[in-house]
Amino acid sequence: MQRATAGFAAWFVFLSLIATPSGGARAETIELLPDGGDYWSMRNVFAPLSSIFLGPGYWYGERKLEVVTTPADAIVDLFYVRGGFQKRFEQVDAPVTILLPKRIDANPRDVVIVRAFAEGYRIQETTVKVKSRTDKLELTLGVLPNALEAVAHTYFAGRGSLTFFTKEALTLRLQDREGGFGAALHETAKSDAAADSLALMQSPLLASVAAHQLGEDLLVQAKYGAAVGGGEPDVRSRQGQDPIRGLHVYTLDIVGPGAGTTGVNRARTALARIGTGDVTGCAARFDDALRGALDPSDLARALTPHGSFIDPYLRAAMRRLGEVSPGRIVRLTNGSRYDTRVPLQLAAAQNEAGSVRGYLALLRRFVALMEDANQRTAVLRGVLAPELAPESFADALTTAKAAERACR
Repeated sequence: MQRATAGFAAWFVFLSLIATPSGGARAETIELLPDGGDYWSMRNVFAPLSSIFLGPGYWYGERKLEVVTTPADAIVDLFYVRGGFQKRFEQVDAPVTILLPKRIDANPRDVVIVRAFAEGYRIQETTVKVKSRTDKLELTLGVLPNALEAVAHTYFAGRGSLTFFTKEALTLRLQDREGGFGAALHETAKSDAAADSLALMQSPLLASVAAHQLGEDLLVQAKYGAAVGGGEPDVRSRQGQDPIRGLHVYTLDIVGPGAGTTGVNRARTALARIGTGDVTGCAARFDDALRGALDPSDLARALTPHGSFIDPYLRAAMRRLGEVSPGRIVRLTNGSRYDTRVPLQLAAAQNEAGSVRGYLALLRRFVALMEDANQRTAVLRGVLAPELAPESFADALTTAKAAERACR
């Protein structure tokens, strides 16, 4: 019997050692004691008498406050405030157990402000009086009303755009920074897919883009690339909707200082160098294979005119495709034909650009004539499928080049 009792006792001690607070995480214990001496008043004289009704533990017992949050891994800011003045501050991870002054030593106006925040959630704040009987605080954080679902960057010939796709209409504050800009997306959280896209985003126009959750706002910071140099780019914004995916669209259009008349003349010269051989024969095999490797909806979103600063280049490329195509007619995968010399038919072809045969091959050649060799793949991805991961686009491009080599 004694052995059984000893065994149960050992098991109880073991369970006590591994026990954790609700939420599955072991609570950290910290002291949140104000600077200065203990508070003394006539209350100290009458406390023993009032203990008859309140109990001796109320005045002289250890004062603890347990804080748990949902989600469980929220960051908690703790402020000890006396008479409107902050006396202590601590920042910890939830869950946490706070050791406070005994009630007999605390000022009647002493309070603890508890502020919890987690990425993707609203900030939750509450105040607890030190002399109160509250010993446990459970804070449930609400999800932010908006989310950044996807992001895309398109660049060509010194012009580009940075586009945010969100669940709700976006409120954005744009601020100039040295060598770049910052965009604060109000009450917006980022998805994992958007975070990955931002981390890999790079072009001659934008050297890097990073996103950080700053309280309830998402701060996107961009650094300009070599296409901007030391000049001052022109940045404009526009809003729209993606009705197919049910997303709101907010776009920042950026024009580098060298993308004016000089850039337009370079583009005209490059288009004049593109001939029939760049869009027919084995180049047509490349075109078909690349189209087959890409998602049709990605192509449609990227190549359909939507008010971007690179739309004039894409329209000029479609017109050139008509000039170098047999019979001066562009052909679609569904058998339709358009004469791009006719403005209405040129517009119709542009609205179905993802299905126009030879257009992807022409854009590849156009990019090769305009951009440095080490940037061509990234620029072509931005033009054709800016939301596609770089490695996925590289795989599609490899497949298309293999089909072209097999033809030759």
